[in-house]
Amino acid sequence: MDDKETLLGIRRGIEKESLRALPGGSLALTPHPAALGSALTHPHITTDYSESQLELITGVHAGVDDALRELTEIHQAVYQALGDERLWVGSMPCGLPIDETIPIGRYGSSNVGRAKSIYRMGLGQRYGRRMQTISGIHYNWSLPGVGTDGYFGAIRNFRREGWLLLYLFGASPALCDSFVAGREHGLQRLSGHTLYLPHATSLRMGRLGYQSDAQASIAVSYNCLESYAASLQDALSRPYPAYEAIGVRTPGGDYNQLSTSLLQIENEFYSTIRAKRVIRPGERPLHALRERGVEYIEVRLMDLDPFEPVGIGADTMRVLDAFLLHCLKSHSPDDTPEEIAANARNQHRVAARGREPGLMLEHWRGGERSLSDWAAEILAACAAQAEALDAAHGGNAHRAALARVGERLRRPELCPSARMLAVMAQDFDDSHVGFMRRQSDATRAALLALPYPEALQQRFAAEAAESLAAQARIEAADTLPFEEFRRFYVAPDRMKV
Repeated sequence: MDDKETLLGIRRGIEKESLRALPGGSLALTPHPAALGSALTHPHITTDYSESQLELITGVHAGVDDALRELTEIHQAVYQALGDERLWVGSMPCGLPIDETIPIGRYGSSNVGRAKSIYRMGLGQRYGRRMQTISGIHYNWSLPGVGTDGYFGAIRNFRREGWLLLYLFGASPALCDSFVAGREHGLQRLSGHTLYLPHATSLRMGRLGYQSDAQASIAVSYNCLESYAASLQDALSRPYPAYEAIGVRTPGGDYNQLSTSLLQIENEFYSTIRAKRVIRPGERPLHALRERGVEYIEVRLMDLDPFEPVGIGADTMRVLDAFLLHCLKSHSPDDTPEEIAANARNQHRVAARGREPGLMLEHWRGGERSLSDWAAEILAACAAQAEALDAAHGGNAHRAALARVGERLRRPELCPSARMLAVMAQDFDDSHVGFMRRQSDATRAALLALPYPEALQQRFAAEAAESLAAQARIEAADTLPFEEFRRFYVAPDRMKV
């Protein structure tokens, strides 16, 4: 397979999380809309942590524009079912109620459906429900001919240099204070209910976002599948005292969590990028990886872009493709515990202070480098990949996207994080919720104004109906009592080959 064929073989898919919000800017507490089918079995429309948090999933696409077209169509189907509600277009949540009233996802009465809800109960017990209402974009990506070792090399480089994506695309410099009510947060008050940091890029990916002191003890190395799997296996098997104190069940017999181990299931492990393999029904993800190797990688640090109708645009995707190719094709030495710690510090520094003039980062080769110099070096390396992509596809879409996005390095005011703060100041008295309400309303109107052909309506209606029928079949087929199913599901041996 020559270079052109290989590059044309890149495949990508998008998963996008969004809260359902009321017109006034508070969280919708209604059940998942019945017209959208079953959140357990629908292939494109499900829920993430909360019953109020939609997750929209495209198929696998050879073209950037094709992936965006499908994501747009899924949004159109959702909006037909939302009534007065709207999708919140920001990564940091709308106005939240008290923690225990945030509804967790419900998936029916089957064992697998109950397990999904109890896993979410466990997340709420461990980290609080508010933290789980953060939303983002996951970008799934593969290249033909790349094996497990190649993907792990790309992952190591991504973890070294992924902070650049926070600078270029981060879009959560501010938040509503309901998110941090009662917590130490270290933010500055911008206006009434809005907290921020002046040079922040992505509070979602900083210390207030997906972070966990317990998980900080998991020493995951990405040097090979064996070491990666062993460290996760340990975290999935080893009881953790604070979670043992919570217990799997209450004295009355209700479930608190799926298990008392440091991680209940593989998905609980927070990372900016994951090694992935499509799983078979009932299979544990770690078993799939061990048996069949890495099939694709999942980029998890992208904020929702409130200036893009579906949260991500074509320029962003083309830059991601060039950046991931750069990570894949660059030399990738083994990581060390010291480097892994430095990578995390760089991530937090750029999340909280990325647009600060003269910001210094810890370079993995040793010493400090300015963000601006290091970023320019990475973008120059990405330019070679953009050129190769354009040679394969024809035209100059990738080089043009990289040039437009790269301008943000010279002009930080063009970063989505800076644009957000500027519009908030200009039009919304520095109100995060005010800005996001307006953007959410405008996005809703734009998507509802698009043509929605009869064939598309029928396709989504059929998918919704089939998903409900599939959930009913799963519920009818259950034979095991739930506790037996739970013990079987979390058994450590099911993760081994």
